[in-house]
Amino acid sequence: MAELDQTDERLETSEPEACSCSADVDVEDDSCVAEETDADACAREPYETADSPEPEETPSLILGDEAEHDADLHEEVISSDMAWRGKIFDVERLEVRLPNGRTSLRDVVRHRGAVAIVALTETGKIALVRQYRTSLDRVTVEIPAGKLDPGEEPLECAKRELKEETGFVAGRIAYLTTIASSCGFSDELIHIYLATQLSFEGAKPDEDEFLNVDLVPVNELVDAVLDGKIEDSKTVVGALACEVMAHRLAEE
Repeated sequence: MAELDQTDERLETSEPEACSCSADVDVEDDSCVAEETDADACAREPYETADSPEPEETPSLILGDEAEHDADLHEEVISSDMAWRGKIFDVERLEVRLPNGRTSLRDVVRHRGAVAIVALTETGKIALVRQYRTSLDRVTVEIPAGKLDPGEEPLECAKRELKEETGFVAGRIAYLTTIASSCGFSDELIHIYLATQLSFEGAKPDEDEFLNVDLVPVNELVDAVLDGKIEDSKTVVGALACEVMAHRLAEE
């Protein structure tokens, strides 16, 4: 796995693209999309019919908003209201017009974004953070991560969070990928970086952070991911991306 230090430096300057995502919540008035009855099913617009067309084979992957009929899937925002403001995220309620002309509500979590770091040692071990998560009521095992400060660039945030949580400073850091953590209801983007050539200078977690750090062989983490023992999405993606890169470098 030490071969991953040869990661192309051009990755570091890649700028992730933003996206907007939402959750489906029906309007509870006369204009709402009510629970569907058999009669409703019969009255659906042609594109809503149960006999949907067979999936189309394409010569290659077509990204979102680039396919010929993607424009037909778009929703028009009619109105919006900030329903709740919190310490880490806000919740915005949007009324939208659907492709068939009906209206519905979307509750969207607005988040300023975050980073996560695959920190890889010369001996092929990855730094993992053990942290209690109140939402799950248990300790989880994750790659280091943290939210962006206002106006902060993802790369600088990745360097800062790696040092704060693990004590490591990376001699080399490269952009891997960006994930939408839960695009069904949130616009949060997590930018994932690969950190190598690590030197230890001592951790400085936030006052409300209590962490333990483990160094685990990458293959053990990948096995745990494939066995369904790691649920954290950024850790799953980071581990598998690291594994794929190792195989590609080995083939070169």
